[in-house]
Amino acid sequence: MKDPVNVEYKGYTADIRYSEADGLLVGHVAGIRAIIGFHGESVSEIRKAFEEAVDFYLETEPNPEKPFSGRITLQVTPEIHAELFRKARRAGADNLDTWLARELKESFLHI
Repeated sequence: MKDPVNVEYKGYTADIRYSEADGLLVGHVAGIRAIIGFHGESVSEIRKAFEEAVDFYLETEPNPEKPFSGRITLQVTPEIHAELFRKARRAGADNLDTWLARELKESFLHI
């Protein structure tokens, strides 16, 4: 399969790839534990199948997961943790989480 293309609908993201073996576009909803897959023969079919899969999930799941909760768990060495804390304090941040989120946004997302 080729590299995925991401499509969004109602806050959910789909990873869509072309499967040469099947001759189809194949996708799944990313960022949640539930396994939601779909497929189509064209861009318009895969888009429709994705939207129908999300709508079905939201209609039938009593407690649907929200995609990408915003919580990232990261383990680093105690030395790295301490240095990050010191950098956050020098930058005037109230806490490490706020500072790291801002740094990630500016450095990696260029927002």
